[in-house]
Amino acid sequence: MANSKYEYVRHFESDDSLLPNTWIVVRIDGKGFHKFSQKHGFDKPNDRRAIDLMNHCAKKVMSEIYDIVVAYGQSDEYSFVFPKSCNLYSRRASKILSMVCSIFSANYVMAWSQFFDEPLLYAPSFDSRAVCYPSDQNMRDYLSWRQADCHINNLYNTTFWNIVLKGGKTETEAEAVLRGSFSKDKNEILFTEYNVNYNEIDAIWRKGSTVIRLPQEVQTVSSRTGESVTRTKRIPTVLHDDIIGQAFWDLYPFLLEK
Repeated sequence: MANSKYEYVRHFESDDSLLPNTWIVVRIDGKGFHKFSQKHGFDKPNDRRAIDLMNHCAKKVMSEIYDIVVAYGQSDEYSFVFPKSCNLYSRRASKILSMVCSIFSANYVMAWSQFFDEPLLYAPSFDSRAVCYPSDQNMRDYLSWRQADCHINNLYNTTFWNIVLKGGKTETEAEAVLRGSFSKDKNEILFTEYNVNYNEIDAIWRKGSTVIRLPQEVQTVSSRTGESVTRTKRIPTVLHDDIIGQAFWDLYPFLLEK
């Protein structure tokens, strides 16, 4: 940047560097997605097209920002985890947040037609926040919290929309039926009244989506010979696993090694 008498204005910038030696979690949330889903006719209680689009965008973010070690998404939110060693943009929150959010949002719009036949009526928007977690257990507990939230919300929504769509109740009546109910009550309603075993619902709805890099064989063209060659690369891959238990972390120990 060229020196000039105006350069002093740089000193008005605040230091927003995130704490060193901590896990950084960036979570983005859809703004006004209840209205957005209604306007675009999302299926109830879950729309596979919408979730596949969210997962597509998350993979694009991880392809662009290699520092991210794991991502987790459900509904209209996605969390991206950066390791303690990360020094991307000198850990400046504003830079990291704006990059993650803009890459995700841009790809949501660009890829819409790959997942939906209906046109995109207006551009969606997402807000974002960054939180630092000092220990591995803190970071894991954060992801466990989001997956537990996924289960709670999905169980409610699955029961609610079965009552409305199959039971013929109004949305207000369905809310009254479920008011004050516990998980066992919702499971009982689903099974006895609608023949739905919640535990047999696809894991993508019950567990959400976890994105990690796994080795895959890919075809590339050699820059030296111009011939097609097969190489192994770590590609962002979507899983629908239990990330609360220890088994997931034992299976992918590299997630905690960076």
